[in-house]
Amino acid sequence: MKGLTKGEKLLYVCGILCFALVIFIKAFFGAGIGNFKMANEQIKAEINSEKKNVESLTMQVNELTSYDRVKEVVKELGLAYNNDNIVVIND
Repeated sequence: MKGLTKGEKLLYVCGILCFALVIFIKAFFGAGIGNFKMANEQIKAEINSEKKNVESLTMQVNELTSYDRVKEVVKELGLAYNNDNIVVIND
């Protein structure tokens, strides 16, 4: 059996280096994608939390602006309720 020539040695070394480089790149980008996914999930959780907060505040606004509540406040302040003076504004 003959020994390996310089060209064969060079090919083997290049092959091993390419294999190691591919593994390194895959691990590096895999970690980056994992961090991206984790940040994405955190942002989604924050969005859901804010949506719940907005829904809660909307319910409070609807409760405070209901007809019965307005009528109650008018009575408390000693004012007269005049239906002709009410203006409804739609968004």
